[in-house]
Amino acid sequence: MIFELLTRLDKKNPFDTASAHCDIPCKIYDPMSAQLAVLTMIRMVDLLEELKANTQLSFEQQATFYRLVAEKENHGKIVKEEIRVIWGDYIKQPQLETHPQLHQLTHEIMLAASFAKQHIDRAATLKLLDKVNQFADIFWQTKGVATYTAHCPYPPAETLIYPDLKASA
Repeated sequence: MIFELLTRLDKKNPFDTASAHCDIPCKIYDPMSAQLAVLTMIRMVDLLEELKANTQLSFEQQATFYRLVAEKENHGKIVKEEIRVIWGDYIKQPQLETHPQLHQLTHEIMLAASFAKQHIDRAATLKLLDKVNQFADIFWQTKGVATYTAHCPYPPAETLIYPDLKASA
């Protein structure tokens, strides 16, 4: 009954939509989402480079081109959002005291993500991955979790920083 009343009121005079990420103490942060987003950007660039080998693109290839570019750009936004949330909601004075480079590194990630979105440039996406991996390593250090480096087991098979959860258990 109350739901119906609120629904009718919302139809006549819509309520503002509210959304939030961790403005409550959820404590669920993980840079892996940003890392996966960068890997997706690298993979999209690789696929775009494969298309570049064609002198002319069919309509289907043109559609593929636009989808790949759109996904690359979307994942660039994801990188920025995930890093921004960790930086803004998790990083506090204690982390900054032990890792004073975090502000500069976060700013560099934002700039690198923007550049990687604007260009079809593998080197740019690899630079972004390096910075996000640096951020991930620092993040896990602040949690007291050891890390290790390994190649991801799927294309583009780049190197990632992973938390060593067994060593930290």
